Amino acid sequence: MKQTDLGLNLSTKRTRKREFLDEMNRVVPWADLVMLIAPYAPEGKRGRPPFALEAMLRIHFLQQWFGLSDPAMEEALHDVPLYREFAGLDNWTMRLPDESTILRFRHLLEKHKLAAQILAVVNDILRDKGLMLRAGTVVDATLISAPSSTKNASGERDPEMHQSKKGNQWYFGMKAHIGIDAESGLVHTVRGTSGNISDVLEANSLLHGEETDAFGDAGYQGVHKRPDTRPGVNWHVAMKPGKRRILDKSKPLDALIDQVERIKAGIRAKVEHPFRVIKRQFGCTKVRYRGLRKNTVQLTTLFALSNLWMARGTLLDAKA
Repeated sequence: MKQTDLGLNLSTKRTRKREFLDEMNRVVPWADLVMLIAPYAPEGKRGRPPFALEAMLRIHFLQQWFGLSDPAMEEALHDVPLYREFAGLDNWTMRLPDESTILRFRHLLEKHKLAAQILAVVNDILRDKGLMLRAGTVVDATLISAPSSTKNASGERDPEMHQSKKGNQWYFGMKAHIGIDAESGLVHTVRGTSGNISDVLEANSLLHGEETDAFGDAGYQGVHKRPDTRPGVNWHVAMKPGKRRILDKSKPLDALIDQVERIKAGIRAKVEHPFRVIKRQFGCTKVRYRGLRKNTVQLTTLFALSNLWMARGTLLDAKA
């Protein structure tokens, strides 16, 4: 008989993956999220009893953190004891969900638009901890690549994805637009669009309505002139690089303007942190599904999880 036959794990090494999952296990508000999803879950009156909602939610989050497809997640549950332990399915007599069960749970979240509500629940908790002040918002967007090849079942590209030029390079895919709290760098609003949509078109939709100041890079020039501009919001948009390069810093006025631009850049820099987390930490460098809706749902979930990851120090200290 092998060690795995008894469901034993005799390893004592604290791997980075285990440390990560232990921290996320402590900071994710599992009870609140289960209460959010429970009204929409099937009752399971016929056939085998359904898996516990929390177990399915944990599996769904494992997919987001480690970039696993539904079939890969099913196999990982069989292969990786750590994943079973995290999902609460580590008893060797327990059955494990197959890829169809995992798929149906994801469709449940998509159908009832629960990803946005998950982000709202997370942010309410962070706000109660004093981590989101809501006085200022920084907006930005990032490109998420999509397959440009037509060698697939339909023989065509995803019609909802489009080309976009950044610098001298062209990209095919979608854009993730976010609004973050200017103080903490935590995401409060997420929008997904085709790659060819200008950043400035989405700028005002990224505001939560309570801020007095908003910040954006030079791509948001003219945002204050748009018809959807919200009253009472002061926009602080970066100067165009060409104009800043010709400033004569030996002149007091130009030197002051350059210093103001440096301060604005320091505030805007916080918006890069959530993008780094979802792309480098969670590996979301390409779209996983066809269509904007499903990919926007996934991105919203990822940004909710990135908020918890970025605020984990404060949340863990509060529980200590």
